[in-house]
This record gives sequence, C-alpha cells and structure tokens, in this order.
Amino acid sequence: MDNVVIINHPLMSHKVAKLRDKNTNTKMFRELVEEISTLLTYEAFKDLPTVTVDVETPLEKTSQQVIAENSIVIVPILRAGLGMVNGVHTLFPTAKVGHIGMYRDEETCLPTEYYCKLPQGIENKICILLDPMLATGGSAIAAVDLLKKKGAKHIKCMHIIAAPEGIEALHKAHPDIQIYCAVRDRQLNDKSYILPGLGDAGDRLFGTK
Repeated sequence: MDNVVIINHPLMSHKVAKLRDKNTNTKMFRELVEEISTLLTYEAFKDLPTVTVDVETPLEKTSQQVIAENSIVIVPILRAGLGMVNGVHTLFPTAKVGHIGMYRDEETCLPTEYYCKLPQGIENKICILLDPMLATGGSAIAAVDLLKKKGAKHIKCMHIIAAPEGIEALHKAHPDIQIYCAVRDRQLNDKSYILPGLGDAGDRLFGTK
C-alpha cells in the first residue's frame, strides 16, 4: 500500500503511549491529541504546492519557496476529529475548516451522516480529513465519498490509531488517497473497537461517557 504511511518515530510512540493510558485525564488527552496531530501534519504535508517569493534579509535579497496561499482545507469528522484541528492549525493557522458530522450505529456499526458544511472552492484545495480512530473504516470511507461528491480532488486522511481492517477497507475503497497514521494496532474486537486502542476518543476528549 504505497499510499499508506505509518509514522515510525520515538517521539510519536512516546506520546501515543501516554494517550493510551486510562489514567490520562481529559486535559492531558486533549493536549496529546493536538501534539500528535501536529507531528502527523508535518509528515502528511511534505508535498504541498509551493510558489517562489523574494525575501529581503538584513544582508541581501533571496528567493524562497513558500506554501501556496489558501491551498488547504481541514475537515474533521465530528465529533472526535475536532480534537485534531488545533494540531493542524499550529502549522497552518490560516487554513479554513469544514465539518462532516457522522455517528456510528451501535447495532450495525455503519456510519450515518447528519451534517456537512464545507468552504467554497474545495475542488481546488487539498482536503485533510481528520479522525483520531480508523476502526472499520466505514466513517472515513463515507466522508471521502462525500468530499468527492462535493468536488474534492486531492484528499489526505489523518488518523492517530488505526486497525488493519480499517486501513485495508479505506485503501480498497479509495486507493487514490493518502492515509497517514501514528500507529497501526493489532485488530478490532467483536464490537468493532480497536485493540489495544485507547477507548472512545470522543469521550476521552470531551469528558463524556
């Protein structure tokens, strides 16, 4: 799977270990999600479009590559994806944000869309789809389907914890998109939760049960 990147870095492993810990409180969990998202963003956006500008230093004028203005849209899948937005904004503070609302039916484990609001001109931008957990892949697949329906042509998916089943399903459904994950876990259990995982990311981010 050439389009699937698992980040292998000691710093990422260190932060994920703290994120998994059941004793990590809501404040720390939220901060770790943001920090991990920033590290993922650095890796995921190595191929951003750039333009050449002239810069005058205190000593002389030089040419420098900068990221093309207004080329990125951040799209979190509600609600857990919201926890990753600030991590991306750390590196790209002017990036616009769209939202896709989906929930997983507890009986069928299938995603159901309930909200979609995207910036104009999405067809000309790089869309970074955010969701901390890639379990069955159902929500991510449905969200990518929706983005493509809205005209998006360049999509990247960014996840913190991913199950092999979810990676395979998403890649099979959308082999053209790039998938970035902090870690690939062992498997899904019979309720489609990731093992060893970290529990429910949304509940841990927002202190709900």
